[in-house]
Amino acid sequence: MTITAGIDVGSGAVKAVVMDCSPDQPQLLAHATSRIRRRAVSNVVDEVVGRVLADADVDQIHYVATTGEGEEIPFATGHFYGMTTHARGALFLAPAARTVLDVGALHSRAVAMDGRGKVLDYKMTSQCASGSGQFLENIARYLGVSLAEVGPLSASAEKPEGVSSICAVLAETDVINMVSRGIDTCDILRGIHDSMAGRFARLLRSLKAEGTVFMSGGLAGDIGLQKALQEALDGDRRRKGGPITLVVDPLSIYAGAMGAAIWGAFRYHRLGSRGAAWTSTEAAPTYASAR
Repeated sequence: MTITAGIDVGSGAVKAVVMDCSPDQPQLLAHATSRIRRRAVSNVVDEVVGRVLADADVDQIHYVATTGEGEEIPFATGHFYGMTTHARGALFLAPAARTVLDVGALHSRAVAMDGRGKVLDYKMTSQCASGSGQFLENIARYLGVSLAEVGPLSASAEKPEGVSSICAVLAETDVINMVSRGIDTCDILRGIHDSMAGRFARLLRSLKAEGTVFMSGGLAGDIGLQKALQEALDGDRRRKGGPITLVVDPLSIYAGAMGAAIWGAFRYHRLGSRGAAWTSTEAAPTYASAR
């Protein structure tokens, strides 16, 4: 039995998992996440790691793998690039997937991989934030709705209103104008989702994606975005190749952390056993104690 932990430090949240990465079939033992907001990242990491270790109830962790912006976590055994971990986590949750669309707080990317999780190619959105979670959160705040409400409201829209997909500033200006014109919130949000979906569809087209596309990241659970993107993919006449089916899992936001844990186990066995990174007789590792 090889027990590993994966910690994915994103721009908006920290996600952590503990997995039993036995050779036959990895199993998820525990998972936890928390938003960063205006808190110190180190405090959020300590909170999430403490929770996931308590929930996992294991005697030891053989390898602590980080990804995203977690390279500076002092008690980590090793670090893995985000594209690599999201690709491997996507395969764990959706074995048929050969492309993953990672929609994060500050940027989005599409990654093509093979059946072993090796990254073959990738494309990212431009620096403009109109295809990111932070942009959608700003819009929701302006409209006076919670992020949890955004998806259902968008999915119920009847007359989506077009929004600029070129620039976040232009899109926010469009939204302000729509509000002043009395456009329904549902239609504004669907317009935002359609704009984002168009950008994501172009990313996937540039990778020549087909078949199963797995959606990860903080916006993976947004049913309004899911609906808009699937419709955009179905109606993309410029895209060549077979049909695309968008797949989302309830654990999609943990894909990066899961991939890190799985790659951590691979590295642990490849380099040979060198003792556990943490045992239950020790206090949960923290930034302060590891320095």
